[in-house]
Amino acid sequence: MKQLHKICFLIIGFIFVLGCNSKNEDKHETREFKESIYYTCSMDPQIKEDKPGKCPICHMDLTPAKKDNGAYNSISLSDQQIKLGNISTAFIGTSQQSQQGDYTGVLTVNPEGVKSISARAGGRIEKLYFKTEGDFIQKGQAIYQLYSEPIAIAKQDYVSAYSQLAMPGDFGKNAKTMVAAAKQKLLFYGLSNAQIEAVKKSKEVSPYTTFYSSYSGTISEITATEGSYVMEGAPIIKVANLNTLWLETQVNVNYAKSLRLGQTATISFVDFPSKSVQATISFINPEINPDTRLLLIQLEVANPGLLLKPGMQANVQVTQSNQKGIFVPIDAVVRDEKVTFIWVEKSHGVFENLKVTTGLESNGMIEITSTIDTNKKIVITGVYAVNSEYEFRKGKDPMAGMKM
Repeated sequence: MKQLHKICFLIIGFIFVLGCNSKNEDKHETREFKESIYYTCSMDPQIKEDKPGKCPICHMDLTPAKKDNGAYNSISLSDQQIKLGNISTAFIGTSQQSQQGDYTGVLTVNPEGVKSISARAGGRIEKLYFKTEGDFIQKGQAIYQLYSEPIAIAKQDYVSAYSQLAMPGDFGKNAKTMVAAAKQKLLFYGLSNAQIEAVKKSKEVSPYTTFYSSYSGTISEITATEGSYVMEGAPIIKVANLNTLWLETQVNVNYAKSLRLGQTATISFVDFPSKSVQATISFINPEINPDTRLLLIQLEVANPGLLLKPGMQANVQVTQSNQKGIFVPIDAVVRDEKVTFIWVEKSHGVFENLKVTTGLESNGMIEITSTIDTNKKIVITGVYAVNSEYEFRKGKDPMAGMKM
């Protein structure tokens, strides 16, 4: 009888222990289930709560959603989500692309063709024959008239020396040296041979001298005024040769790496939509603009007939053929304020973000200059569907946990 009681007692104890374990397992499963879900609002997905309730923004009922417990920089998607998001992947390898860069620029005066007409001696500007910038000056046209005592004295010395040439003996011989010296001084002051010949024939030496242009061009600047006094060497008028203009534009520093001096570009103009010309790169600035990260380049543009004017806007098209590199569709790259990245397929339905650096961009493709594993597929369509789901689950911080 006692043996029977012991057996019954052991059976009851076993049932009690088994019941307790079952309850503990149920509690553990319930806790794991609760820890694996959170409550959010379908209208305001940024709201995430640990328990049911109302959305603090729109006051709708919060709905349960499953937490993604995978790696922070990865996300798992179901086949249905992949289909609805039109998400597709592909292997990307090294290829050759013809890259075309399109930029805008402005025509400017070529500084190499600018000439400055300066005062050859100190004096007063008695008359300016051109007073408007943009006027065209022909070679040999009168530019200004100068009242100058130094020039007047040099003229008088020349006339006096010339009058002594007919004197006999040493006076005549010395006069030849004096005439040559006086003429040289007048040439230094900018008088032409014809003007010097006119001086010795004149009965009275004039303190006024007219100066003529030595070249043709368009007036780009007038710095003197009638009645003003000028010092020797002071600029009076600047004349620009507009047969060749410069086109200044700024290009992305990544694109500029492959540009070279003498490279040809196609130029079209806003004011002449049907006109396009070929130009060559004549200057590449060695310094990058620290604010824009752009590089200034200048192209030399021929301007026969002077149809083009400084200040005109132009479009620059530079084509680089057969550029070798890793190119992906532009839509495959996500650009954030802090980082640029792509999505890589780790396994079926599992994607991770990968930080990249980019280079040339043209014709819907962009170059990846950083090292990537070409044995892995990257997301080429539906990228923003993947990214939106990632932000919905894990927040919008592309730097946190990102794979470098």
